[in-house]
Order: sequence, then C-alpha cells, then structure tokens
Amino acid sequence: MGEQSGQRKLFEQFASVAKALGHEYRLELLELVAQGERSVEALTQLTGLPVGTVSQHLQQLRRTGLVAARKEGKYVYYSLADDEVLELMASLRRVAQRNVAEVQRLVEQYFHDQTALDALSPSDLVERLRAGMVTLLDVRPREEYAAGHLPGAVNIPLDELEQRLQELPADQEVVAYCRGPYCALSIEAVQRLRDRGVKALRLEEGYPEWRADGFPVQ
Repeated sequence: MGEQSGQRKLFEQFASVAKALGHEYRLELLELVAQGERSVEALTQLTGLPVGTVSQHLQQLRRTGLVAARKEGKYVYYSLADDEVLELMASLRRVAQRNVAEVQRLVEQYFHDQTALDALSPSDLVERLRAGMVTLLDVRPREEYAAGHLPGAVNIPLDELEQRLQELPADQEVVAYCRGPYCALSIEAVQRLRDRGVKALRLEEGYPEWRADGFPVQ
C-alpha cells in the first residue's frame, strides 16, 4: 500500500465520523446522552421523534464509535463513547460560530438579550463557590441530575421553578446551568428569576463540559 493510498484510507475513516455528525438529530441525541445513559424510549420521548428514527440515528453514531450501547432485557441504553466526543462537538461549535455567518446570526437571535449574554465561566464559578457567594441551580430533569451533577447544586427543573422559589436563598446570587452552552433551560430560568427580582446568571457551559474539563461532579 502506497503512502498516499494509506493516508486516503485513514481520511476515509475520519470522514465517516464527520458524516455521522452531519445531522441535527444526531447532534441533539449526543447532547442528551452526554447527560447520562439513556434508553431509546427515553430519547424518543425527549426529542419527540419516532422511535424508528431515533434508533436509526443511534445506530449510525454507534457504528462510528461516538456512542456505546448496552442491552438490559428488552431495552437498549446508549451513552457517549468517551469525553473526547464532547471536545469534538465543542470544536465543531466553535468553528461554526466563528466562521459561518448564519450560525453567528442564529446565535445572536437566540441570545437576544442581556440575560442570555451574561454567563459565568467555570473557573469564575469555582471561585464564587469557594467563597460561598452563590447558589448553584441545576434546571435539568430529575433523572439527569441523578445521573450526575455539579457538587452542591440544587435541582429544580424549569417547570417547577415558580412553585419552588422559596427553596433558593433570598440573599445569594443564583447560577443556573443545564445541558450545554446553547441549552434553553438555563436561559429561561435566569430570565424567570430576574423577573422575580432574583440576581441570577447562567453558567456558560453545561454539566457534560464541566465534567470533561476535569471539575468535580457528584
């Protein structure tokens, strides 16, 4: 095998991974399984997609080594193959946001006000937590929180926030986080808290990125 031929075969395999990432449903599924192991049925409910569609996309992700699967009884559970997948997704996000005009426009539209733009870096959050300056709020669903969360975080899913505001200290700033940098849950939570006079920010990353960066989790 010539050097050029061997290199092209490697590129062919790299391209298969890139191709697996080339669908919005598969990127959404990766974000969801990054929160913790999920069954096909759970992912179907979360995405609103037909079970056959979810299963087909998961199989494509599995063939290219992006997710791992295990079977328990009649159910199949999926998880990220490793945290390098998160870094791959982060690189894709950064390149697209920096170089694709439509992505830049959508991000500006999505983060349409100062509430969305105010975000705390992980290192800044660590400093504030050590100083006891903030309350950490996880607004993901309970099962995602149970699978893993930031140490000391209070779990109040977004749809319960108004009814459980009394559980948050009135004299501390609240930092909300959810599934990832573009997750709407923390953005909406910060907006609702600010509307009720609570000083609030969001974490600029989500639980999976925090874990992959080596910060402690529970």
